[in-house]
Amino acid sequence: MLHLVGLGLADETDISVKGLEVVKRAERVYLEAYTSILLVETSKLRQRQEAYYGRPVIQADRVMVESWSDEILRGAETIDVAMLVVGDPFGATTHTDLVLRAREMKIPVRVIPNASILTAIGATGLQLYNFGQTVSMVFFTEAWKPSSFYDRVKENRDVGLHTLVLLDIKVKEQSLENLARGRPIYEPPRFMTVAQCAAQMLETEAERQEDVYGPDSLAVGAARVGATDQQFRCGTLKELCDADLGPPLHSLVLLGRRTHDLERDFIREFAIDVATFDQVWKRDYDGRQ
Repeated sequence: MLHLVGLGLADETDISVKGLEVVKRAERVYLEAYTSILLVETSKLRQRQEAYYGRPVIQADRVMVESWSDEILRGAETIDVAMLVVGDPFGATTHTDLVLRAREMKIPVRVIPNASILTAIGATGLQLYNFGQTVSMVFFTEAWKPSSFYDRVKENRDVGLHTLVLLDIKVKEQSLENLARGRPIYEPPRFMTVAQCAAQMLETEAERQEDVYGPDSLAVGAARVGATDQQFRCGTLKELCDADLGPPLHSLVLLGRRTHDLERDFIREFAIDVATFDQVWKRDYDGRQ
């Protein structure tokens, strides 16, 4: 059987009891290590996991998961194989593909869920049923500045809902030159910050000019959600362009116009500047519920 085991958000101890039981009896244990990361120093993660789980853990990068799935599934008709996934197993489409491949091979599949940023973002005080579509923000380059996220944000805005923005991470990525030359040389890991995301959002608005949001739009930046040192900062996008929330992982929530007064009271505690928050709230959000 193939077991997809959610790991939660912070560290190796976030695995559920049920998930840990599966890991301890599995013949092979893989860690999907590119759609997200645990909030543990990369060089120590494998050692910490193997010590806590009592089993060797095989690192599964993008190439292995997407191109060598047959190796991952080898023998799973008769033995237990565990794929460990940061957050919840179905937080990324990659894992749906793996399940479909297992079904084609007549391999039974079991999913053990866990917390993901999609639910843990409620720690901001924003109510989950007030969220619309989730979008992703990738690192812009000089030649590539995709803005498909903008249309989804606009749809959310039109009905007054919050937008959760998932920020890009680059793990074991190759430069275009090394990729073209077939050289297995990888770039250092990069993790987008709230400040970078806010700046790119404003850059896109300046390009599209559809007034979906602007420098004075309120948003909440979140860092290391689920960890003991998680942080939240609330302010305008302009303010968040200069905010430092520390180490990764970061996320951002753009407030919808239907933000409830209870939500306001909660996020006001995170305000970068309370006077600015109150002014923008009164002008653009108060009475819009």
